[in-house]
Amino acid sequence: MDSEELAGRLAAGGFTLVEEPADADTVLVNTCGFIDAAKKDSIDQILAAADLKATQGVRHVVAVGCLAERYGAELAAELPEADAVLGFDDYPEIARRLRQLAAGVALGAHQPRDRRGLLPISPVARQRAFEDAGLPSPAYRQVIRRRLDDGPSAALKIASGCDRRCAFCAIPAFRGAYRSKPPAQVVAEARWLVDRGVREVLLVSENSTSYGKDLPGVHPAQLLAELSHVAGLEWIRMTYLQPAELRPALIDAICGTEHVVPYFDLPFQHASARVLRRMRRFGDAESFLELLASIRSRNPAAGIRTNVIVGFPGETESELEELGEFLAAAHLDAIGVFGYSNEEGTEGYSLDGQLDANEIAGRVEWVASLADELMAQRAEDRVGETVPILIESQAIGRAALQGPEDGIVRIEYAGNGLSQSKRRLPSPGSVVSGKVKASDGVDLVAELR
Repeated sequence: MDSEELAGRLAAGGFTLVEEPADADTVLVNTCGFIDAAKKDSIDQILAAADLKATQGVRHVVAVGCLAERYGAELAAELPEADAVLGFDDYPEIARRLRQLAAGVALGAHQPRDRRGLLPISPVARQRAFEDAGLPSPAYRQVIRRRLDDGPSAALKIASGCDRRCAFCAIPAFRGAYRSKPPAQVVAEARWLVDRGVREVLLVSENSTSYGKDLPGVHPAQLLAELSHVAGLEWIRMTYLQPAELRPALIDAICGTEHVVPYFDLPFQHASARVLRRMRRFGDAESFLELLASIRSRNPAAGIRTNVIVGFPGETESELEELGEFLAAAHLDAIGVFGYSNEEGTEGYSLDGQLDANEIAGRVEWVASLADELMAQRAEDRVGETVPILIESQAIGRAALQGPEDGIVRIEYAGNGLSQSKRRLPSPGSVVSGKVKASDGVDLVAELR
């Protein structure tokens, strides 16, 4: 979404966007700074773009995004291949910044700061603080965005920042305190997306269950209700629901609001109570299983995914086994497995009990292998179910129970003598109904009639 905002601001500022980096005068690299693997990939992308200066006539390479925000001047010093390193505060003026760069003006590297202190601790005081500081008004403004693909699904940011202090996470320091996008603005952007062919919006933020905490009288269920009335919007999917904050009213809204898909993205992160406390999170295997039972009592067919972190400092082998036992009992549709990344500026960075990289890699391999088996079993359990499917391209789609990274549905047709080539295939963006007849790993095979 940040890339699409930057693209929109550049287009509005008179820049022409091109498909291939080699055809550009200036290349912006939108970096990620969450974990080591993402940092390395971002640096590799900057270096690859810099190579184009020697071979293809690209004049400037500019680093933006989370890595640039988090490290700023340090990144600029370590990576002189980037002609500028810009932070989030540069986004509203990105077109002017690039014009300055083209005119030969040296842009000072972004100076990082802990953004958590820029807004009041009290969420309800944050909107006034923005106004007092002369920052952009939270009221409705024209959508500044340009789509970078033509698929039927698109992410829609509903908030930025996070007030939680998970010991493994650096995001609050460089994203700042939690701030919700007002409902009218979210709805306006959803309409804008629908006008450009989108039929599914994925509501994203660092913690979607916190939505509205800084807006008096606003709560997530209300936002879902307002979005459900956007004409042409088929599916609304919430992502990143903090398990400790998921209340019955929101479960009811997700399971019972028209056009909202019964899908729960619940990053449990672990199942051991002791490990979770060290992570500065809440819960345990028993409470998580109770939450899953509560969801399934409302909709037995709900899709549920999670992410888990293995190798957190002090994690014992018995606690790792406890995590495996929980995953086996949870019957989840999708499981993301990540090895602990020791990030500077986080509480976890200085905890005792640090595990070496080889040990973490071995634990990741074991849990990931188990997760693959469990997800395949869960997909097989879906055989016989009738599911709504969003068509993405030709005979490929996704069921309501599947997020964009959770697998696909391959579509077949009940026989009436016509071959698939002679049938009129559903168009991308349409929602059809299919009966699951087989599974292949996490993927489903469904038959339309």
